[in-house]
Amino acid sequence: MKNKNKNKKKKISFKEMVSHAKQYGFVFPSSEIYDGINAIYDYGQYGIYLKNNIKEYWWKSMIQINENIIGLDTSILMHPNIWKASGHVSKFKEIFLYNEDTKYSYRLDLLLETYFNENHLRKKEKNIKNNIIKYIYKKFKVKEQYKILSLINKLKINKQLNKWTKIYEYNLMFKIPLKEHKNFYLRPETAQGIFTNFLNVLNTSKIKIPFGIAQIGKVFRKEIIARQFLFRMREFEQMEMQFFIPPNQEEKWLEYWKKKRFKWHLSLGLGETKYIFSEHEQLAHYAKKAYDIQFKFPFGFKELEGIHSRTNFDLKNHEKYSKKRFRVFDKEKNKFYIPYIIETSLGLDRMFLAVFSSSLKKETIKDTKKERIILKINPALSPIKAAIFPLIRDKRLIYYAKEIYKNLKLYFLLIYEENDSIGKRYRRQDAIGTPICVTIDFKTLKDKCVTMRFRDKMLQKRVLIKDLKREIKKETSMKQLFKLLL
Repeated sequence: MKNKNKNKKKKISFKEMVSHAKQYGFVFPSSEIYDGINAIYDYGQYGIYLKNNIKEYWWKSMIQINENIIGLDTSILMHPNIWKASGHVSKFKEIFLYNEDTKYSYRLDLLLETYFNENHLRKKEKNIKNNIIKYIYKKFKVKEQYKILSLINKLKINKQLNKWTKIYEYNLMFKIPLKEHKNFYLRPETAQGIFTNFLNVLNTSKIKIPFGIAQIGKVFRKEIIARQFLFRMREFEQMEMQFFIPPNQEEKWLEYWKKKRFKWHLSLGLGETKYIFSEHEQLAHYAKKAYDIQFKFPFGFKELEGIHSRTNFDLKNHEKYSKKRFRVFDKEKNKFYIPYIIETSLGLDRMFLAVFSSSLKKETIKDTKKERIILKINPALSPIKAAIFPLIRDKRLIYYAKEIYKNLKLYFLLIYEENDSIGKRYRRQDAIGTPICVTIDFKTLKDKCVTMRFRDKMLQKRVLIKDLKREIKKETSMKQLFKLLL
């Protein structure tokens, strides 16, 4: 039976969501006063608090909860031979189509993805699709471009754009000038810093295989088609963990981390139906097997986190290029081996977008028929934990409110506000996801109690000032999330 007292919910469009992110201090276009830069964004005051909370939860759930995972923070700039050994110089490329009508290049995999998602393919078209994949992803050669273009034009991949005249490969790494090295790059992934420090970790800790190394850091990719707000950017942040295992345990640990990571996502409370698992058909050059945890963004199901079997590809190549031995000793088998690796790689900016887009709601309040926009985010991730208000601008109420704020700000990120009506202040806090508002009124002067108002159901209760810290902690602690993982 439906609850008749429920507030009526309305859908928020993608455009409205992007507008809300800017209007309320979550995300700003970078360099906006100079007309901005395509696909580069700055996080505002509430955006960075939310982003840091997501980061903290991921970091602690990797490092604190797991006894066999440690953390690193490696440099963005690394020796260019690292990118030769990893295969990025020769393999980290995308294929682009040039359109004569628009004088613009389009990433072929995205054009194909859109086309195949939007159309029910007949047998003939499926054969064309398979041939395109065969020519492009398995044995792409520039001299065969006309054969590929012919297939693409037959498919009518875009009804508005027909004149495809050129197909070419494009390396996604940013090359930068440096006196010491001709080919120097901004890193396109954080994983290689972990692999190149594998020996350092073994030599400076007592950790034994199987074990993992986690890292959070910025990466850079030359995305020609950067789109969909924070989903595809040129500068973004990754949260990666590389798990080192014996070669014969690959399947076991791949399944283990698939389940473990899915459980982590479910703990955020965004809804199980928002996620699906997808196995890669086209594998990265380093991968033997790969799965995506896809999330239902406002523009459909897209990759949020990748879980990959990298085999011993990376360590084997670094051993070859560096002439250092990346091997561990197996006492039972009395021999050395190069460890295999299971990788979990989550885009922090995509995770931010998943949380933000799925939590932003528009409600018509049943009793008043007024509308409110609310960020129904998990309180543990909320940018601000509580807002402290004097009911009106009265000296005695302001004094009490400021004393409470001063005493609690050492424990929580708070907001103090005294301008506008109490209703407007509530609405503002709803819009940025603050789970608790604390109001000091004239009764407070007598009973030393304040009113706690809870964001989601707008319920209120009176609590003693001395109990406020405990009450806020109970509602907003990250401990509640960790319990779901254990």
